[in-house]
Amino acid sequence: MDRAELATFLSRRRAALRPADVGLPPGARRRTPGLRREEVASLAGMSTDYYTRLEQRRGPHPSAQLLTALARALRLTDDERDYLFRVAGHNAPTSVVAATHVAPALLRVLDRLDDTPALILSALGETLVQNRLAVALLGDRSGYTGLSRSEIYRWFTAPEHERRMYPEDDRARQSRAQVANLRTSYGMMGDASAAGDLVRALHRESAEFAELWQRHEVAKRFADHKTLLHPELGAIELDCQVLFTEDQSQALLVLTAAPGTEGHAKLELLGVVGHERFTDAQ
Repeated sequence: MDRAELATFLSRRRAALRPADVGLPPGARRRTPGLRREEVASLAGMSTDYYTRLEQRRGPHPSAQLLTALARALRLTDDERDYLFRVAGHNAPTSVVAATHVAPALLRVLDRLDDTPALILSALGETLVQNRLAVALLGDRSGYTGLSRSEIYRWFTAPEHERRMYPEDDRARQSRAQVANLRTSYGMMGDASAAGDLVRALHRESAEFAELWQRHEVAKRFADHKTLLHPELGAIELDCQVLFTEDQSQALLVLTAAPGTEGHAKLELLGVVGHERFTDAQ
């Protein structure tokens, strides 16, 4: 671990960011350029003291999980992320870790979406990051581990939980869409990949999935109109738009409702109330 280089790199990358780059308001007059240490720490989900010690060359050896969080908070490119890992005494990220590194271009768009639910998903339906309103609407999806990180996996293995947000008459359509989306990713990534592992696990655990997989339907959804059932606001009609990265490995999903509609009014109410009263419902 090169403490001096790690400290300098973190400091320089922090100074290169403006609050607007990460979705923060400008705030009061700043004495130094870039983000404050406490802002980076908050974005990375760590204590300010811990982050400060890293920049002061006296921090403990950071874990790969912590470095992944820092790379996301500092909006690092793939090359910058790999460099961060190496100077911190780790090998460059494995393919699994690298796949969860959010594309900076998508993050910049997400940072500016503070009035409508939005989240970034991997090609396997893993939620990589959510904004405040997405947490309020869908629940906090950051706590899942293993195969359960994939919403496709949860859809077929925990249907009583995952499907409760959809009207019963729309669940069959959603099941087909989940499988068609996974087949697209399977075709891109190949059998000897995380997509192949997910397909094999779902064949073992879900007869419904196995039957749908035999249809060989292939599709990525760029737009959709759906009704979601919120535990306190009831049915909310929303339009779903999806923006993919160039390599199709990640997607920004944005949920909106037309002005003047009941769905739009409910999203505004969701924004006023916030997510705290709803987190226990997840």
